[in-house]
Amino acid sequence: MSQKNINMKNNRRDFLKIAGMAGIGVAGVSVISSLSACNDSGQVSKVPVATEENMDVSKQSIIGLYGSWAYSITENKIPDYSFRNTKWQDIEKWRVAAKERVQDRLGIPDIGGTPKVTVRKQFTYDGLHIEELSWSLPYGRTTEAILLKPQNAKGALPAILAFHDHGANKYFGTRKITKTSDKQHPDIVSHQKEYYSGLAWANEIAKRGYVVLVSDAFPFASRRVMLQDVPADQRNGLNDQNPEDSANIKAYNTWAAAHEHTMAKSLFSAGTTWPGVFFAEDQKALDVLCARKDVDATKVGCGGLSGGGMRTVFMGGLDPRIKCAVCVGFLTTWKDFILHKSFTHTWMTYVPILPKEMDFPEILGLRAPLPTLVLNDTHDGLYTLPEMEAADKILAEVYKKANATDKYKCSFHPGPHKFDSKMQTEAFDWFDQWLKS
Repeated sequence: MSQKNINMKNNRRDFLKIAGMAGIGVAGVSVISSLSACNDSGQVSKVPVATEENMDVSKQSIIGLYGSWAYSITENKIPDYSFRNTKWQDIEKWRVAAKERVQDRLGIPDIGGTPKVTVRKQFTYDGLHIEELSWSLPYGRTTEAILLKPQNAKGALPAILAFHDHGANKYFGTRKITKTSDKQHPDIVSHQKEYYSGLAWANEIAKRGYVVLVSDAFPFASRRVMLQDVPADQRNGLNDQNPEDSANIKAYNTWAAAHEHTMAKSLFSAGTTWPGVFFAEDQKALDVLCARKDVDATKVGCGGLSGGGMRTVFMGGLDPRIKCAVCVGFLTTWKDFILHKSFTHTWMTYVPILPKEMDFPEILGLRAPLPTLVLNDTHDGLYTLPEMEAADKILAEVYKKANATDKYKCSFHPGPHKFDSKMQTEAFDWFDQWLKS
């Protein structure tokens, strides 16, 4: 099978199972109808990615003849707030100015100080001490979180803020990357099998001697939009009853996918952005983690796959408390989104105006010279391989100019969108190298 055909196959599957929600913003209800009618193989007739012709990204743009014009706005220009720009020689002066610009574009909401944490339950499982936590923010429902660390651990340990993925599944959050008993929801079993080699990666890194915190992101799981809280004519006849039923979960996720453009437009109208809200809430989780007595707050890392990788880009780039970052399956260029791949992504990625001032990987580059690992999959249908390679080149240039080439690494693993056991081993070794030394 040719690489092009492999990419086509992966793209069709990933469109439905990973992040095919941005197509809602492009094609409206017709895509939702296709999503709801799809079979287990992920094949649908209405998704506009099924032919070899429209998969040839070297010849066509997803916005037709407007693609070349849109890209020309930033083409062959090193943005003003790029550290690669020759006007920046002092890395600290650049970082201050660039961070201020990114934070301004994000419209990060002020959601108060460190929240009060409630320990709902404590127990041990599979060699780990586990705590079920919750905290309240000034809006929305209570945030639920899982904390894991080695059983009988003593003293302050290095820590990981672990981000769950998007996975086109807003019903689940922390459960996607944790395991707290032998009984798991069947949807989680299949999710972990497909994307994580059947492993709960937050558990696996905790066993290496870390305190690991996983919280539900906005608007997933405990933070999801409840149907009872929206007008009846916006519910598509659904309700919140029997929530753990797989059929109801599927129906909710289809509804939540269609709701993304509504959420995004409302956030823009409020003067903020989806990445800005992510960052604000993830910072509260980081506050909670760093405030713990069993955590060495000078040795904290973060990482995650897909949507978790996107959150790593912003958290790793903007908060200096993150001493080591691992971005998995979410690093490409704005060019890739403009011309080829915005339809495979949600509304959660985009920051208006910022692409004229900084390329996407340079957001993560704001952390230079702090250690950063990027893990990509060669046949990831969410991106084009040339633009993943271009993003790697951009970050490598940033770290070279920062005299920190040993602190940056990018690896390409074979296969589709995933964070499998081999990739996890590389990520965990990277954390060990920089957080345990």
